[in-house]
Amino acid sequence: MYQETQEPPLFLYFFIFSSVITTITGTTTISPGTATLYASNTTQSWSSPNKTFSLRFIPLHPPQSSSPASFIAAIIYSGGSLAIWSVGHGATVDSGGSLRFLSAGNLRLVNGSGSIVWDSRTSNMGVSSAMLHDNGNLVLSNDTGSVWSSFDNPIDTIVPSQNFTIGMVLRSGLYSFSVLRYGNLTLKWDDSVPYWEQGLELNSSMSRVNFSSPVLGLQSVGILQLSDPNLIAPVLVAYSNDYNEGSDVFRVLKLDGDGNLRIYSSKRGSGIVTVNWVAVADQCEVFGYCGNNAICSYNDSNPICGCPSQNFVMVDPNDSRKGCKRKVRLEDCAGKVAMLQVDNARFLTYPPQFLINPEIFFIGISACCGNCLSSSSCFASTSLSDGTGLCYIKTGNFLSGYQNLAQPSTSYIKVCGPLVPNSPPNSLENARGWKHQKIHSWILAIVILSTFFGFLAFEVGLWLWCCRNSSGFGGFAAQYLLLEYASGAPVHFSYKELHKSTKGFKEKLGDGGAGSVYRGVLANQTVVAVKQLEEGTIEQSEKDFRMEVSTIISTHHMNLVRLIGFCSEGHHRLLVYEFMKNGSLDNFLFVDEQVLSWAYRFNIALGAARGLTYLHEECRNCIVHCDVKPANILLDENYNAKVSDFGLAKLLSPMDHRHRNLTKSVRGARGYLAPEWLANLPVTFKFDVYSYGMVLLEIVSGRRNFEISEETSGKRCTIWAYEEFEKGNIMGVIDRRLVSQGVNLEEAKRVLLASFWCIQEEPSERPTMGKVVQMLEGVIDIDRPPVPKSIIAGFSNGINGSVSAISTIPTSLGPTSSPSSSLLASAGFFYKGP
Repeated sequence: MYQETQEPPLFLYFFIFSSVITTITGTTTISPGTATLYASNTTQSWSSPNKTFSLRFIPLHPPQSSSPASFIAAIIYSGGSLAIWSVGHGATVDSGGSLRFLSAGNLRLVNGSGSIVWDSRTSNMGVSSAMLHDNGNLVLSNDTGSVWSSFDNPIDTIVPSQNFTIGMVLRSGLYSFSVLRYGNLTLKWDDSVPYWEQGLELNSSMSRVNFSSPVLGLQSVGILQLSDPNLIAPVLVAYSNDYNEGSDVFRVLKLDGDGNLRIYSSKRGSGIVTVNWVAVADQCEVFGYCGNNAICSYNDSNPICGCPSQNFVMVDPNDSRKGCKRKVRLEDCAGKVAMLQVDNARFLTYPPQFLINPEIFFIGISACCGNCLSSSSCFASTSLSDGTGLCYIKTGNFLSGYQNLAQPSTSYIKVCGPLVPNSPPNSLENARGWKHQKIHSWILAIVILSTFFGFLAFEVGLWLWCCRNSSGFGGFAAQYLLLEYASGAPVHFSYKELHKSTKGFKEKLGDGGAGSVYRGVLANQTVVAVKQLEEGTIEQSEKDFRMEVSTIISTHHMNLVRLIGFCSEGHHRLLVYEFMKNGSLDNFLFVDEQVLSWAYRFNIALGAARGLTYLHEECRNCIVHCDVKPANILLDENYNAKVSDFGLAKLLSPMDHRHRNLTKSVRGARGYLAPEWLANLPVTFKFDVYSYGMVLLEIVSGRRNFEISEETSGKRCTIWAYEEFEKGNIMGVIDRRLVSQGVNLEEAKRVLLASFWCIQEEPSERPTMGKVVQMLEGVIDIDRPPVPKSIIAGFSNGINGSVSAISTIPTSLGPTSSPSSSLLASAGFFYKGP
């Protein structure tokens, strides 16, 4: 439907010339008035001392191009494979152009006619030398130091050892990238529409940081990080997929002409450049990617641009990214203005567009369309058919559209009637002028009926032949049978599709229950997590496996990771989940480089509790998770908690997971298994409550619940935490990395009390997850929890020879015998049992 002619990224042209680099002989330090680079001689260059970088002219167009010869002067990495900086922001000159280091101390780019294209404006500053350093920085210096450098004047790329600060801007066409005063990173279109923003002020320990001068830097190993004098340590922003791989790999952060920010990697001398991180995963989400009035969609895995209908025409037929224009302008309409419907499409709207000019409403689809039609300032509208009733009225003069069959939205755009939608492929209406031919109705009826019965006979014959001769056809039959059991519509992927989307299961995200998880990208550019279940873990028949998968897919909650689809092909069993950008909770709790603020931790604890409550009490087919741990609590881009791997306990065993037959179902890790499992007792929903209680303790303390160290006085973390809590030392239990931040002590006490209730040895003494949610929200009073028997045993026996002063506490406490009663009463916490 849509076609696009997109010119490849500029740096790809440089590969062609990777074998023709030659340097000017002599010293790498250049004196004013002694050196000139000529566009006509692309083998001439100024090089860094170790020959890693060179400044030279590069033809803008490949040799076979018919375009007039034009050249840019750029700093190239290792053999001409990657451009990191260009003179005059990619300004071009003809074959007579040159780059001169004048005696006045300034660099000047001139055209063949002698006209000045760009100047460094460093004349009369006493510049005595120019040098291209080994880190890629071109520096003009005088006797006191640097007066100008390419690092201080970035174009579209940041390299390792280069500091990108406030006031600096990367630009590529209409797109720009910058660091904001409060620590955020932002991508903008035309300096007016911020379509991507990395909210670092909301990220972990930065929530209360008052930034003074944030600096963005790219480490050579592939880590993009933000530093500031008010930060204890730099904060991770992103990392390359090939992080820390290869000592001779060069990485850059580049803003491309398509508006996306990427980390590129290139092995020295290879001439091969690969993408290993991208800011906007869905290219069609980049505002203005297809130009004005155009619609972005996908052809296989590539974004393509097209016009909404035949009421529009391409601005440039040779470049679909330049957008579309109406064949008849609205002000020139001979008849009435009409609203053209575009299904599964939306016109992108990003703040502050609707904050400056309010254009968001809660109305129905027809009203959304009608309001736009009646308004002279409205050009298009979008209705989200996702249950929210949101309506976006587009009053701006630039419309950036995105169409995807998976989008629950409908858009309308104003055109001059009559409406002329785009024709479907092979349409009889538009093929060879058949619309002018008259066909008798009885002939048409015979053709239709004959085609129908012929197709029906073919289908029946194919079905009978396959059922008789192909055992593999049972998979297709089972897929249709699944519709009888599923309330949703699970997607059945082939193994070949998932193998391709994961690049052969190359990028491993981690090891989960019963299998490994890999990153994948579907044909529509949706990023997913693919769990490859180990062979031998699935004991069900094909039909039972699909039924269990359909049960999991029909389980929807904002705090549960969504299962998109599955693969059941031969011995291959795979599950396809939505991708969680920030990974699992354990990557933040137990790693010093990434610290979550208390506010985030509390919200994560509450979100995980709500997700488990839904599984236990609210969904149609209630589920015991059986493997609750930080590794199975995933975080989305906003650090919202989503519980993953639910339903696998029953999926991995044909036996009812609510009873004892859980030899393979319970996959719980060390420290999270409830006592009833070890005692060979029935497993119920209270099994998850115990595991969740251990997670709560880890969220507060930042320690593994079974950890033993000098800081815990040689005792298990659970025993040590309870002792400190009994002493009233709440801050002593809280993660030491949060000491410098604000911690809500009332919330921390509630979380600890809920944790001690959850880890009671007797399942009947543990609260339900619904009660736990109420505890955390503070809507019920929390009574003093009994001392968990496992903790009493630790007190009595001591850990590594260390016996607590509380070891004299009796194993059966009366209502008022706990030494904590006065502490808890004074804190005002009461909970009347499970």
